[in-house]
Amino acid sequence: MTEFPSVDTRELRKRLGVDIDAETFLLSLTHRSYAFENPGVEHNERLEFLGDSVLGIVVTEYLYRTHPDVTEGQLAKMRAATVSEPALAAVARDLGLGEFIRLGKGEALSGGRDKDSILSDTVEALIGATYLTQGLEPTRAVVERLVARFLSSARTRGAGLDWKTSLQELTAAHGLGGPRYEVEGVGPDHERIFTARAIVDGEVRGQGTGTSKKIAEHEAAEAAYASILASRGDGGLNLPGVNEALRADLALMTVSGTRGGAADVLESEG
Repeated sequence: MTEFPSVDTRELRKRLGVDIDAETFLLSLTHRSYAFENPGVEHNERLEFLGDSVLGIVVTEYLYRTHPDVTEGQLAKMRAATVSEPALAAVARDLGLGEFIRLGKGEALSGGRDKDSILSDTVEALIGATYLTQGLEPTRAVVERLVARFLSSARTRGAGLDWKTSLQELTAAHGLGGPRYEVEGVGPDHERIFTARAIVDGEVRGQGTGTSKKIAEHEAAEAAYASILASRGDGGLNLPGVNEALRADLALMTVSGTRGGAADVLESEG
C-alpha cells in the first residue's frame, strides 16, 4: 500500500492550490535516487516529461497573447527564461518543496533538497500530475500563478538569459572575433568557487565568480557585454530588453551588496 513520507504533505497541497490524488501526488515527489534504493518504487521522471510539455504550451500561449509586438526569436528567449532551471527552482523554494521530495539517502546527504536541478524537475512533475488529474485549464491557472513573477519580467529576463551568446553576437557585430574564457577554481570540492575572465580581442573585458564554471562564465560574459556596449555601442544589433536586463542585474547587485563587472560599467554610464 502506498503511503506518504513521514513529513506531512497537506501544507504543500495547500500551497499548490490543487487537489491531486494521493498516489499521483506521491509519485510526483519521488526522485529516481529514492526509487533506486527502494526496488519496485516508481520515480517521477515520466510525470516530469509530461509536465515539461504542459508548462511549455501554457507559457508559450501566455507570452504569445500578452506580447503581440514581440518577434518569434524574442518570444523564444522569454519562454526559455520563464521555464529555465533557475526560475523553476525559485518556484520550488517559494513552495518550500525541498523538504517534501523523496530522495535516496546519498542524494539527501549531498544537499539534494536544495539542488536547482532536482527542485525544477519536481516542479515539472507536479505540473504533470496536476494535468493528469485536473486537465488543461485548471493546470493553466496553477502554472500562471506559480510563475507569475517570471512571466511579468520575461521580456527583461529573456534578453539576459544567455549572456555568452549575446556577447558572441556583439563581438561579431564589431568584428572583434569570438570571446574566450579563462576559469580558475579555489576551495574544497564541496565549496569550490570559480572565477572566470572573458577575453575579447586579447583583452580581459569582464570577470565573474560563481559556484560553478557555468555561472562564473555567465557573469563574466555579462560584464564584458556591458563593457563593450559602453565603449563601442550595440553594433546595430538593436536587441530589445538587453539594457533593461543589465540594469535589473545592477539593481540586484546593489541590494545584495555585491559590486563590480557589469554594475561598475553601467554606473559609469549614469
